[in-house]
Amino acid sequence: MTGSPSPASPDLLSRLRARGLRRTARPTARPDAWVLLAAWGPCGYAPVAPGTFGTLGAIPVYWALSRLSPSLYLVTVAALVALGAYAAQRAGAYWGVADASPIVIDEVAGYLVTVALVPFSWPAALLGFLFFRVFDVLKPWPASAFDRVKNGFGVVMDDVAAGVFAWAALQLVALALRAVAGCGGAGWWCAPLGS
Repeated sequence: MTGSPSPASPDLLSRLRARGLRRTARPTARPDAWVLLAAWGPCGYAPVAPGTFGTLGAIPVYWALSRLSPSLYLVTVAALVALGAYAAQRAGAYWGVADASPIVIDEVAGYLVTVALVPFSWPAALLGFLFFRVFDVLKPWPASAFDRVKNGFGVVMDDVAAGVFAWAALQLVALALRAVAGCGGAGWWCAPLGS
């Protein structure tokens, strides 16, 4: 057959459209601190691709947290996930949609899981960004299961699950680069996790 889409294509297109069409009503009240946290400040209010802007807004946090000890990094990200779930719940009530477009704290949490314990470098930050965005859109199980939970917990946990897949992909790339390029140039792929 020529030109016929694969069976997965309509499903993927539907998911992509659904992600971009989370329209919300305009609330009359001013957003509180929880709503602003869920929007990651101005990132969630980007006129296009707020999730992408939310992920970009997480890169400076990755840079700052990468200087912490591994245990403190993990505790900080776990606390952000918990606070993010509560903030997403509050923001969902504010916007009237559980996963409203301005809610991007889930992207921040998912990205920080993607780059967990990876020493900061721009190549690692950008590759982690790319992998996270791909897995956030594809939502392999269990991310797809969390995505069906329409509350703050589900909103954040589907991106955390996508972040775990993206972290694994980042580690596979690091392993491949160590095998192919070696560690003579001391690339980001050679630094041990948490260093």
